Amino acid sequence: MKRFISLFLLIYSVAAFGQNKVLKIRTTHLTGNIYVCTSYGILDDGSVFPANDMYIITRTGVILIDTPWGEAETSQLIDTLRSRYHKKILLCVSTHFHADRTGGVDILKKNGIKTYSSLLTKQLAKQRGEKQPEFTFTGDTTFNVDNVILQAYYPGEGHTKDNIVIWLPQSNVLFGGCFIKSLDATDIGNLADANLKAWPFSIEKVKAQFKDIKFVIPGHQGWQGDTLMFGRTLELAKQASR
Repeated sequence: MKRFISLFLLIYSVAAFGQNKVLKIRTTHLTGNIYVCTSYGILDDGSVFPANDMYIITRTGVILIDTPWGEAETSQLIDTLRSRYHKKILLCVSTHFHADRTGGVDILKKNGIKTYSSLLTKQLAKQRGEKQPEFTFTGDTTFNVDNVILQAYYPGEGHTKDNIVIWLPQSNVLFGGCFIKSLDATDIGNLADANLKAWPFSIEKVKAQFKDIKFVIPGHQGWQGDTLMFGRTLELAKQASR
């Protein structure tokens, strides 16, 4: 039933895009106080493709990991969180510089929300004309918001040279972003900024760094399979290297 509802929402959203030029976000409960927000982008061939970000409800507000794919969809998320939880977004951490991770940071900043990324991510966003988070960090960094812990970890190059993952140790959730591919993926995806040679070694570093992972959220498509997605990412990276 959930799969049917999701398909219906996607078809409805595509139809709505044709009429109103706006795609509708979808939110899904993951575990505890953690939710996945799925937004949609239009690819060069005109097809609609899903992107996942994540949010965590805390005592005083909401932590956002990556923005939805664009300003209109980020505005939808802000409105959804205000109406559903009566809470505002406290901060957002972007996991790399591409638009499906940073496309809504200007809307967040206009709403007084702190936006963070690694220094390298901000530098690359500036070079490539993408939206730039306001605040930066260097090296692996831990955020503590209302006793909710987020650990930003840089495993090395892969999808991009700046890609990081976010670990939530209190719930054993890993947000892999576009560094991790879904089991639904049929290819490695956007290779414009990828390092296929380094990617497998970076995956092994993540596997060694985090134990007892219960959920893995990839940057796109479904998240069933959890740590099996590591193997799928390695497989697709090897296929792309041939």
